[in-house]
Amino acid sequence: MPQPTSAMLARVWRVYLAPRWKGLLLAGVMAVLVAGLSTKLVMILEPAINDLLGRHKPGALVAIPLTIVGLALARGIAQVVQASMINRIGNGVVGDVQIQLFGKLVRADMARLRAQHSGTHLASVLYDAGLIREAATAGIINYTQHLLTVIGAIAAMISNDLVLSLALVVAAPLASLIMQRYSRRTTKSAKGAMTETSALSTAIMESLDGIRVVKIENREAFEESRVAEVVTRRQAHLIKGADARARAAPATETLMTLITAGVIGYAGWRSQAGGMNAGAFVAFIGALALASQSLRQLANLQTVFAEGLSAARRLFSALDIEPEIRERPGCQPLPSGMATIVFEDVSFAYADGPTTLNHITLKVIRGETVALVGPSGGGKSTLLNLIPRFYDVTSGRVTIDGFDIRDITLTSLRHQIALVTQEPFLFDDTIQANIAYARPDASQAEIEAAAEAAAAHDFIQALPGGYATSVGEAGARLSGGQRQRIAIARAFLKNAPILLLDEATSALDTESEAQVQAALARLMAGRTTILIAHRLSTVRGADRIHVIDQGQIVETGTHDDLVKAGGLYARLVQTQSSTPAEAETLR
Repeated sequence: MPQPTSAMLARVWRVYLAPRWKGLLLAGVMAVLVAGLSTKLVMILEPAINDLLGRHKPGALVAIPLTIVGLALARGIAQVVQASMINRIGNGVVGDVQIQLFGKLVRADMARLRAQHSGTHLASVLYDAGLIREAATAGIINYTQHLLTVIGAIAAMISNDLVLSLALVVAAPLASLIMQRYSRRTTKSAKGAMTETSALSTAIMESLDGIRVVKIENREAFEESRVAEVVTRRQAHLIKGADARARAAPATETLMTLITAGVIGYAGWRSQAGGMNAGAFVAFIGALALASQSLRQLANLQTVFAEGLSAARRLFSALDIEPEIRERPGCQPLPSGMATIVFEDVSFAYADGPTTLNHITLKVIRGETVALVGPSGGGKSTLLNLIPRFYDVTSGRVTIDGFDIRDITLTSLRHQIALVTQEPFLFDDTIQANIAYARPDASQAEIEAAAEAAAAHDFIQALPGGYATSVGEAGARLSGGQRQRIAIARAFLKNAPILLLDEATSALDTESEAQVQAALARLMAGRTTILIAHRLSTVRGADRIHVIDQGQIVETGTHDDLVKAGGLYARLVQTQSSTPAEAETLR
């Protein structure tokens, strides 16, 4: 259920503005000062004109221009201070919003992150934060300034001519109706623009992430048109919002111009009747012009507030989602022990999806290597993802050394697990930083020892920058085998007792696979290892093999036993054997 506007405003104040109350107060004081000085500049017009042009008061020729210059300079200084404080506070708010939202995302459940494209999250971090800044800082301060300016201008008009000022009261409801009408339009446009901004980020990221597929399939034109379609939809919303803003100010200004024409006619009649002098007339018109300008700015600020509220509503809805994978009260760190993993009657289903795992029971004793094989989609990776609690079981439990992993702190659980996947992720940083990611305090000697064990030291040394070489986006400057060995070096450095291998060699060529297999053999020694592999030659040396099909364990045994049994595993071996020699090797 969406939060009421008042609750959101209170939250914006409490979380983002209250810690900066001193700067906000100074900006507010400057806004009041600007409004007051603007009003004073208008109010000085009557005595200035009467003293200079009417009464020719001695000394007025010098005093009045100097007074106007002094007021203008003071207003200019106040405006500079106000703008400086708004920028400082605004950028601070943006930083807080972005850090808070990213922190929430990086700690979110895998299921939530998988449910939305990363482009949506990126749009929230970059786009929504800026809209909230404009509404929370520039919007509030400028609104205060222009509202006070309108009040001051009205006061100046009343002091010049009460009857004429009362006649202008009719304009206030009309101006308010105009601003409300266009505010509704801009709010609707802002929501649409936010949605399409997320879609645009998603489309661009997908096209660039899959650029090799795009090029090999000659789909550049298709991707260009797909992104263009999203851009067009987004532009339509932005144009509607801009049109609403563009119409609001002129509509208000036109209303004020018509009123000004009426005022001039009425004031002329009053002047001919001797009820208004020239100075009062000019001051009244000046105050009316000042009020008209500020009303136009207030109309524009309605849009800023509408966009900011829409962004805040989307931001807070994201921040208020609590992760389902969290620590139970009273959970304890996992002690270093035998690292024996047990699945006890485990079943699992993704949210609103069919059951993926059905009553899985298996045990992996410390030091054992257990392989999970079977057709794609059978549930092998899901089973692996339950161990570090990327997801939680639907029923049953997973234990390590007898401790239910839901009763263990997440930090201590994941500290004792190393993971190497089919497509190892490398950050756009140096090789050294990527190896040391799990242990940032590791020494250079420890990093190089891990690389040696992973058969990576030689190729790293051959690179122009050695360990200081930047790997590029997702490790793009390295080959697949090199990236894999960096990931294995990272696992060596972590030195965790539990090792999870998810298709760690399936994407490699024969030469790279041999190097990686040798490194993995060293890494697996003495560790509790669970590995997934489609290449059955990889699992032949496992202590035990579980064949998983449609979420169930259908066969268990060693390679030789399963081949002799003639079941699903034997059929998989036969399928992968393109020649009698290969078949004999696997057998």
